[in-house]
Amino acid sequence: MARDRFNANTGKICLDNGLFCAFLGLAFVGTLRATDGPALGALYQDVKLTLEPGHRIEAAGPFYYHQVSDSTRVWGFPPLFSYTHDPDIDYAEFDFLYPVIGYDRFGPEYRFHIFQLLAFAGGQTQSETNVSKFTLFPIYFQQRSAIPEKNYTAVIPFYGTLQNRLFRDEVHFVMMPFYVQSRKKDVVTDNYIYPIVHKRHGDGLTGWQVWPVVGHEHKELTHRTNYWGDVEEVAGHDKFFAGWPIYFETRTGIGTTNEVTQHAALPIYSILHSPLRDSWTIPWPLGLTHTTEREKKFSEWGAPWPLVVFTRGEGKYTSRVWPLFSHSCSPAKDPTLESDFYLWPVYKYNRYKTESMERERTRILFFLYSDMRMK
Repeated sequence: MARDRFNANTGKICLDNGLFCAFLGLAFVGTLRATDGPALGALYQDVKLTLEPGHRIEAAGPFYYHQVSDSTRVWGFPPLFSYTHDPDIDYAEFDFLYPVIGYDRFGPEYRFHIFQLLAFAGGQTQSETNVSKFTLFPIYFQQRSAIPEKNYTAVIPFYGTLQNRLFRDEVHFVMMPFYVQSRKKDVVTDNYIYPIVHKRHGDGLTGWQVWPVVGHEHKELTHRTNYWGDVEEVAGHDKFFAGWPIYFETRTGIGTTNEVTQHAALPIYSILHSPLRDSWTIPWPLGLTHTTEREKKFSEWGAPWPLVVFTRGEGKYTSRVWPLFSHSCSPAKDPTLESDFYLWPVYKYNRYKTESMERERTRILFFLYSDMRMK
């Protein structure tokens, strides 16, 4: 009855006051549903969280929110700033005009940045040693620690050392790019006029290049101990190029049961051979292609691949002339897959079948019509 009276009164007020009351009626329509707090449409909402205990308040559309859960407090005025605090895990985050200014703290670890150009970071490492970093990108990099080996300073491009930056464990340079030495795990690379000339050495590895003229690198089969204390093999390789990327020869998986050899003179041809797979393309990449998959048990011809493809074998059966038609399935595999189309994207059909489930989907013009059946 209360809801009926509210609807009647709202209708009467709107008749008397015109468009202004019509707007109020829309704004307050949220009060017609049961919530723990007022629901005034885009003006104000107070609702329960669904995945954890707590509630969330939103006001003025997307321009204010405040969320409280078991331990987390979130508060923001998008797009001006936002603040998150979780005292249980000692975590805090603040952003102002994201991504202009940001501050993150997790326990003793912290980071403050302005446009990622000026940044301060620090905290306790796994060795329980405090480390502080200062960055004025891309000119000045500094790290200080109680352990002298962890200290470094770099002034680009003149002189310096970096640790765990630029995707390398360590980088040392003098008048970059004239001399740059980098290390990643056991591999050390000495660059002269980076990245044109370099010499490289490591565990079972030697290499050199004058890019893009010529280069060669060779690595023997080696062994290493993994995180669980087990000794595992690290496959070797042999790589050579001349006039990159026109001509190259590569051998990977050296010392394993699946050594792969590939050589190419682009765009004339590309040939790949391994115990499990053979493939060649003339000319590369859209010429006549033939692939034999001994492990997956099928043979495939394409001209040009992947637009025109015909595959035959136990593992795969495909006939495709894109965009006219295509039929592809895996008749001898479990699960069974099937994919068809005619005048792509006018008609598309997919089927997936296992012992316990079968799913079919038919589409016309992507999502203009879609029918999915599952049993």
